[in-house]
Amino acid sequence: MSAPNLLIDAAILTPLIAVLGVLAFSRMQNIREAVSILAGFALIAINLALYFSFNEGQELSRHWLEILPGLSLSFKVDAMGLVFSLVASLLWPVTTLYAIGYMRGHNEDNQTRFYACFAISLAAVMAIAYAENLFTLFVFYEVLSLCTYPLVTHAGTEKAKQGGRIYLGILMGTSIAFFLPAIIVTWLVSGTLDFRPGGIFPEQLSTGLLSLLLALYVFGVAKAAVMPFHRWLPAAMVAPTPVSALLHAVAVVKAGVFSLVKILVFIFGLETLQQIPATDYLLYLAGAGVVLASLVALRQDNLKARLAYSTVSQLGYITVGALLAVESGVVGSVMHIATHAVGKITLFFCAGAILVASHKSDISDMAGLGKQMPITMAAFFIASLSIIGLPPTAGTWSKWWLLTATLETEQLVLMAVLLLSSLLNIAYLLPIPLRAFFSGNGQQAGPVVIKEAPPAALLALCITAGACVLLFFFPNPLFELVSQIFTEGTR
Repeated sequence: MSAPNLLIDAAILTPLIAVLGVLAFSRMQNIREAVSILAGFALIAINLALYFSFNEGQELSRHWLEILPGLSLSFKVDAMGLVFSLVASLLWPVTTLYAIGYMRGHNEDNQTRFYACFAISLAAVMAIAYAENLFTLFVFYEVLSLCTYPLVTHAGTEKAKQGGRIYLGILMGTSIAFFLPAIIVTWLVSGTLDFRPGGIFPEQLSTGLLSLLLALYVFGVAKAAVMPFHRWLPAAMVAPTPVSALLHAVAVVKAGVFSLVKILVFIFGLETLQQIPATDYLLYLAGAGVVLASLVALRQDNLKARLAYSTVSQLGYITVGALLAVESGVVGSVMHIATHAVGKITLFFCAGAILVASHKSDISDMAGLGKQMPITMAAFFIASLSIIGLPPTAGTWSKWWLLTATLETEQLVLMAVLLLSSLLNIAYLLPIPLRAFFSGNGQQAGPVVIKEAPPAALLALCITAGACVLLFFFPNPLFELVSQIFTEGTR
């Protein structure tokens, strides 16, 4: 067994080893948090090593356990998985840094449990990213649901418990009712659950059954938040802001859209998707969700609630791109996984910073706040541009490819949907920093007192805001990796 193959084990086990360190030093918070950050950097190094080995043309795979003949826990490195694993691992230490400032500044209880569950969720994410087959992906998809439940209910209040019940109920319910039956039928008709270029379904399979399976997968992977199975996401906003960042950028929703795109590309295949009658119906349903979620976001005064519905809308972009069933759409979707991650995590970091520093959570109370928190609100402005898709920020490129895909497929209605949603993005995001900088009650007396979030939190949001700009000027490494999704069958 070659050393690069063992790196797959290391990617999954490193966060679990960090859990042991976090628990061992639970009463020594500086060491406990240093363990999390060091494990994050170790995970980045491991995934970069896998990335370089993959680019050199090496086949990287690991077999853990055979459950039944043809049904195993096994892993393989591919381009799509590398995008997801690199995004998650790069954001882990940054989120931990932010959590140090937030958790201490907000005097949160149960901080050891937070860091431990966070690390377990990263292990599940690595396993999902490198899953070689649908069975492995499903197992760790469920592990991710379970290990993030204590994070959602972190506050321990009745409201937090209610949010947790909705969170777990919808995610586990859709898995049992839709996702698992779809996997069983797929295995029965295909004889395999391995991810393969071009898909695995036999040519003679009826389009009616394929339509049913497609619907089961789209609704069963509820972490992708396709309406009407999206309510878990706003419900989970009762969690602390670092958890919201985990849900929206590092792990949960990205695991959902990653899983859905991988199923569409490597279980169905783009040619098969083009022939399934249900594809168009689900495509327009996802498009409707993009606009509806944006309209709901526009009505929210609570900042985290507005950002939550924004995430529902932005995830719809990724689903639409994959369901367009052309390479440019998949490129746009996978790139949007990365660009949305850095933009949305910055927005949530800013929301938490505002809460810690000024104790404000409603947008209507934030007029003039830019004078007290100029760095935070400047970062919010940059991240807003990225979510909208305007230069010079990262979201420009993923939305460019998604719009290209709508033109390529002559889906002009969906092109109009994406453009309308971007206008709505402007309407519900840009007024927040503009009001913070240029509005106020005019009653400020004396010099303005600068009161930013704790330094650790402030540094974290500056790093992610910087990444929004950096990915605009240097998108080629991301684009070249994503482009390899369609050349892996010829490697």
